[in-house]
Amino acid sequence: MSKYSLIIKNGTVFDGKGNKPVLADVGVSGDEIKKIGDLRNEPAQNIVDASGKYVTPGFIDITGHSDTHWTLFSSPFQRSLIAQGVTTVFGGNCGTSLAPFLGESSAKEISRWVDVSKLNFNWRSMGEFLTEMEKRRIGINFGTFVGLNTIRRAVMEENQRTAKIKLLLKNSLKEGAFGVSTNFGLSELSYMNDSDIVEILKAAEGQSILVKHHLEDEGENILPAISRLIGTSRAAKCALHISHFKSLGRSSWDAFSGALAFINNARASGIKITYDFFPYSKTGSSLLMLLPMWFRKYSRDEALSILSSKTDKRRDDLKNSLKRMTLHYDKIIVATAVAGIECAGKTMERLAVDSGQSGEETILTLLSANDLRVSIFNEVIAERNVDAVAADPYSVISSDGVGYDFSKLDLNDLPHPRSFGAFPKFLDMFVKKKKILSWEQALCKMSGQPAEIVGLKDRGALENGKKADIVVFDPETVADEATYDYPYKYPRGISEVFVNGEAVITAGKFTNNLSGKAIKRQ
Repeated sequence: MSKYSLIIKNGTVFDGKGNKPVLADVGVSGDEIKKIGDLRNEPAQNIVDASGKYVTPGFIDITGHSDTHWTLFSSPFQRSLIAQGVTTVFGGNCGTSLAPFLGESSAKEISRWVDVSKLNFNWRSMGEFLTEMEKRRIGINFGTFVGLNTIRRAVMEENQRTAKIKLLLKNSLKEGAFGVSTNFGLSELSYMNDSDIVEILKAAEGQSILVKHHLEDEGENILPAISRLIGTSRAAKCALHISHFKSLGRSSWDAFSGALAFINNARASGIKITYDFFPYSKTGSSLLMLLPMWFRKYSRDEALSILSSKTDKRRDDLKNSLKRMTLHYDKIIVATAVAGIECAGKTMERLAVDSGQSGEETILTLLSANDLRVSIFNEVIAERNVDAVAADPYSVISSDGVGYDFSKLDLNDLPHPRSFGAFPKFLDMFVKKKKILSWEQALCKMSGQPAEIVGLKDRGALENGKKADIVVFDPETVADEATYDYPYKYPRGISEVFVNGEAVITAGKFTNNLSGKAIKRQ
């Protein structure tokens, strides 16, 4: 019997750590890489000829939302990610995680994306959640952060509140969460001052824990938002990571170079700072995020009350705020609206004309009618700033997207094309077309570097003893195919993907293997 279950022969092998590639064979036994070298005379149960192709570690998506959008359960193959070469995805981002799950308040939190009345939660703690995930068959490896907003929402009473939050955080980290995520722009954390945040984050001190932030403000106030994170991270002695790093709106574009310089200065002073980004100039986000921060900090019930009122002055304040932003309504496209599926794919300008309302009134009406659950595409990111982040040695690529299976798609729901093409687009754009990065630099940003950031020790590199998450692709043809008009298109050029040593794509075709695993911080 052969000692190898799989040999990938004759490929150009990238280790995922930024080193130059080598011509070699990769031998796999079970779910582990056993040898990289000359295996031409070795037999194997499965042999893949990778002549003329690149062989790389499986890509790691450090910022994903398949958990809170529930597709990790409803679309377990996660093929829109697998097709990109993503073999590991992290959830629990932007302050929201599926554990700890503490009843109605936790369910209400993810109702922004899914109808929770149709869901079944049979866990409470992070440990119970990860145990449940270990029992399930999924197509991709899944790890998670614990959302500080999730914990804060569940612990609303004043008595011993900080102590309870710290206990839930420490337990979640102990039970396998890779770190903690926050979103200071949402109501749960808006009532907590920086000293409270520091005291809570100190629960992670000494554990080499990553604290992952959705910036409180990605617009005109991006510098104060970054300053706040640097201050709390310095005081709490935690590593800082910014999710989907960008600046939104023309008024903030020129400030972005200053933001990068600010971060570099903080890094030089000893603060550990990294970030991820997606390679698109259009965001895929909640329509709610266009409204001012003072409004977003209200509870859902109070926010909806303001939007539905005919007499509340705050509603007029919202309209005036939107007017001052000088939004380009012809460039804002509705991706998903729970009520009125005919909105999908239409611009805000078109909807305003059809309804006889102003653009500002259309936005408020849509949010009110859809319980705040409206997602949009909006061209508000400067391409030059995306280029600057891509070139930065401390950045990594992410999708900020969701995993889907093709048979599960709803043509009235337009996901952002990054859910189907972010990683191949990154290679096509920054290596092949713009030549900002070398192949080894780009592939490191997709594998070894994110693994190092989150503390993932057994994946992210092609080395003996690492888990056999492997991608084989053609460097000449690899590129994305998904568009905003039709995002449901898989990329081209990726011929093989292995998750834990099992083929999930072979010869460019999906298999039915569900070989992903729930992973815990080690």
